[in-house]
Amino acid sequence: MVDYAEKILNSPDLPQVVKRLNQVLEEENRRRHEFREWVTPSIKAEFINGEVVLHSPVRRRHWKVTDLLSRLLSFFADIKKLGVVGTEKVMVALTRNDYEPDLVFFSKEKADQFSEDQLLFPAPDFVVEILSKKTAATDRGVKKQDYAAHGVQEYWIVDPLHQQIEQYYLALPTDTTYLPARIFGPDDDIESRAVPGFVIPVRAIFDSEANVQAMQKLMR
Repeated sequence: MVDYAEKILNSPDLPQVVKRLNQVLEEENRRRHEFREWVTPSIKAEFINGEVVLHSPVRRRHWKVTDLLSRLLSFFADIKKLGVVGTEKVMVALTRNDYEPDLVFFSKEKADQFSEDQLLFPAPDFVVEILSKKTAATDRGVKKQDYAAHGVQEYWIVDPLHQQIEQYYLALPTDTTYLPARIFGPDDDIESRAVPGFVIPVRAIFDSEANVQAMQKLMR
């Protein structure tokens, strides 16, 4: 970002470039406003870099992972009074883009500021996206970059087909890029960086029996 800014600032046609950028952003903001007026609870959609991205219905293995992980994380966050967990239709409004991640966690400090009628939410502390062929490039590209730039402390990309988790996190709260991914397989345990004490077997988000066992362990 610094390199781009330097090139623009040193360009002899700086005023024209700035004028064009402002025109583009004004039009993008208009479309973003229309998107927010149009999207409904029955539509899974996001606004990314000026474009509306519609999502098709998900496969069973996708919503199964979401269900099993949200069950564990919601329970743990509740009993430890750490914050709140949301799934599927929580609209996260960042500087330029609006996302509906598969799962989000907000710390208690953030969640206490929310109202019951709130529709748009700030950057979560922890985000999970469930991978598919259609979303892989976005999940590993603009979303990863955007989440890090807005201080999302931890980001998991879950691959239900290969039963793996890519864990990304910020080394420092002030960082704007994630450390390289750590990859966890079905025989590993994974520990969250954003949810203190949340440690689960990876298998527990792919297998119902393992999920029950992990839930019982969390209750101790």
